[in-house]
Amino acid sequence: MKRVIALSAALSFILAGTALLVQSPGSARGQAGGIDKIKHIVIIMQENRSFDSYFGTYPHADGIPMKNGVPTVCVTDPRTHICVKPFHDAQDLNYGGPHGAANSVADINHGKLNGFIAQEEKSRTAKCANPYSPVCTQAAAADVPPDVMGYHDGYDIPNYWSYAKHFVLQDHMFEPVASWSLPSHLYMVSAWSAHCSTPGDPASCVTDLIQAGGQKKKKKSGTAVTPPDYAWTDLTYLLDKHHVSWRYYVAPGPQPDCTSNAMFCPAVPQTYGTPSIWNPLPRFDTVRQDHQVSNIQPLQNFYAEAETGTLPSVSWITPNGKESEHPPALVSAGQSYVTGLINTIMEGPDWNSTAIFLAWDDWGGFYDHVRPPKVDQNGYGLRVPGLVISAYAKKGYVDHQTLSFDAYLKFIEDRFLGGERLNPKTDGRPDPRPDVRENARILGNLASDFNFSQTPRKPLILPTNPQTDLIAPAVTPTKTPKKTKKATG
Repeated sequence: MKRVIALSAALSFILAGTALLVQSPGSARGQAGGIDKIKHIVIIMQENRSFDSYFGTYPHADGIPMKNGVPTVCVTDPRTHICVKPFHDAQDLNYGGPHGAANSVADINHGKLNGFIAQEEKSRTAKCANPYSPVCTQAAAADVPPDVMGYHDGYDIPNYWSYAKHFVLQDHMFEPVASWSLPSHLYMVSAWSAHCSTPGDPASCVTDLIQAGGQKKKKKSGTAVTPPDYAWTDLTYLLDKHHVSWRYYVAPGPQPDCTSNAMFCPAVPQTYGTPSIWNPLPRFDTVRQDHQVSNIQPLQNFYAEAETGTLPSVSWITPNGKESEHPPALVSAGQSYVTGLINTIMEGPDWNSTAIFLAWDDWGGFYDHVRPPKVDQNGYGLRVPGLVISAYAKKGYVDHQTLSFDAYLKFIEDRFLGGERLNPKTDGRPDPRPDVRENARILGNLASDFNFSQTPRKPLILPTNPQTDLIAPAVTPTKTPKKTKKATG
């Protein structure tokens, strides 16, 4: 009965909001005139969800193809030869599938989008000790059926759907690179993922979408691994050059990678000083040379600065394993954590001058039906959810522009750097990156998600632990250190 009521409510929402939801993006030039009203940009990056897995049934979005409420698409299970349609999955604990570079290629399969189940089943044969390894799925250990075709709805993730309804949902936000978390996070701060053979030499860098670790050198005592050195140019170099303040906030808790750069290892404690796949900036030469390592800070500093109105111009926020939504982390834990972050900004003095960009770093092996467009040899990857939350964000707007995390860099550069790009020909620090991603003709402009002429909209304070239809797991998936009250939202 509740689902019937939900359908009726959704229909009412569609009819009432059609004029808003189907409007064209508008001229970026026309919208950019008020961009100076944004004084703080906060990028919240969560983990491992495809667009269809979270918003596949959201009204007016490019969601799962359906007829009379029944999906018209399916993916064949190679074991049973049954074509499995996307299905509602109310489980709080999801497992997803492998999500490395090779898995991305196999899932997309030349645009057929039919490799998800096969890749999940193939990954079960791997011996995986690290729950965050991109080549693994934890479904094998739990002995459960594949859930990569499952999706959540507004009853499961009500806060995320509320943000979409009241602000902006982007239904063509693509992972910037066809690979896993580390390359995606590197693109988020630098528009490239590379491997540099000579530390400190940008010219020695070449594209690397796998990012398997540092250089291995044989010694008498065994094989030593030298941590990677990111010698190419990242955005903080331009921010420092233009005297623009920035912070990269890291949540304490389990670290999702291996300190030895091995592929498999138990999770270890993560701090803001720990270089990791979700915190790559400490390994960038530019950050060290500019003496800005101290700008990488614990998450508790974000709460304090948001409450007192002292946010920097540009912020990135990265979670710990338990709050990340990266399987096997709980969906509810991630939603509560993100809601706490957003509430803190909304309740603080910087709300009227802040743009919040919320996204998930890669698809996590979950099904998505849209073929990614090709921007260059490295991407784009599969679709991920994207939300824009701001006092100047359009209300109930679904943005159909082609976007990736490169659009975040473009918006930051347009707002604070006078349009200067991470361009080897102009930024004063040449590197051999294949292209200037922010200038890609296919890339949309985030300015179209705002109406800078409107009266600043009031905050939307949501409960950090909303009532949901999510089904709690019988056993907690992982043991993690206790967090502070603030960190949990």
